[in-house]
Amino acid sequence: MAVSKDEANDVFLGLLRVQKLLVAARNTAPRLEDGVDVTAYPVLFVVAGAGTARISDIATTLHNDVSTVSRQVSSLVGLELLEKSADPNDGRASVVSLTERGRAALDRIQASRAEWFQGLLSDWESPETAAFVERLRELGDVLDANLRARGAAPPPMPFHTSRLLQDQTQKED
Repeated sequence: MAVSKDEANDVFLGLLRVQKLLVAARNTAPRLEDGVDVTAYPVLFVVAGAGTARISDIATTLHNDVSTVSRQVSSLVGLELLEKSADPNDGRASVVSLTERGRAALDRIQASRAEWFQGLLSDWESPETAAFVERLRELGDVLDANLRARGAAPPPMPFHTSRLLQDQTQKED
């Protein structure tokens, strides 16, 4: 049987609540890297997923202003977490990539986030966690398809994790 309107609304409101709580958590998260604002962490994740990226592409992916991302990138370059180089396709533009220090910082950020979420999910059993993750992926796939059917371009997925990439590789084998 199909989901009722009330059930669909409950799912939407539940997701909205989680989204707002995650934003609040991000705003109160401990600083793991001296001098790095937690709001700049997504820039590191986007660059890690892309390998190299233009500032304008990072801004598009994160749905932020280019000026905001440019300031974040400048700060991350100053802290030697990112490095700038000439865009091989357009020498007038620059691309950024992670430095070794940036990769190590990203590893610490991911480990801290995983530990935090592990604590939040301490009462969950592994099978129910796997089922929840699968349902979230299914919801994401349906939402992606719906956006494409309406002619909207879904945002690129900026956050790549080793687990996600490992899962995709295993599915291809």
